Amino acid sequence: MSLVPAFEIGIWNAWIFMSSFLLQWLAVILAGKNVAERSGHPADMKKSKTEKKAGIIGNTIWFLATVYSIFLPLQLETPWFYLGLAIFLIGLGVLTTATINFATAPFDKPITHGIYHYSRHPMYLATFLIFLGTSIATASWVFFLLGIANIFWMRTEALVEERYCLERYSDTYREYMNGTQRWIGLPKSG
Repeated sequence: MSLVPAFEIGIWNAWIFMSSFLLQWLAVILAGKNVAERSGHPADMKKSKTEKKAGIIGNTIWFLATVYSIFLPLQLETPWFYLGLAIFLIGLGVLTTATINFATAPFDKPITHGIYHYSRHPMYLATFLIFLGTSIATASWVFFLLGIANIFWMRTEALVEERYCLERYSDTYREYMNGTQRWIGLPKSG
């Protein structure tokens, strides 16, 4: 890793990895209006001023990372690249599975099947893995720091979503929370 951040336009840059988020967004839109509406923040989801500010900061960090990825070369044919690629592919697999589980879940119940059985927030987990894999594949400490900063936003968003789901689904969601780890893990036995 270099102390001076890489900054050059190229075809083999980190935008290739970050485009997975654009593809996921398109998949949600193509899945139908109900899926797209549920994937955003519902109108009845309440956020405090601090939570709204955290959302703005988090989205800004994500946007900056995405723009930076256009100029950030992958370190092809290095151990960094292959390790980062492996982590990215795991993150992409988690993101793809979570998106499919999300799109196929009933609209009147919390999503608890598939990968959601092992993580209450697999899309945030996937985002972290994609950021981590990208930072390693590019050997970029700047991208790594953006990924670490993004963790605080994802945690805030996860707490807001859990509060909303508790209000909306009550005991059903509470049972799910008691049996499923927030980020990743084996389901807790009853």
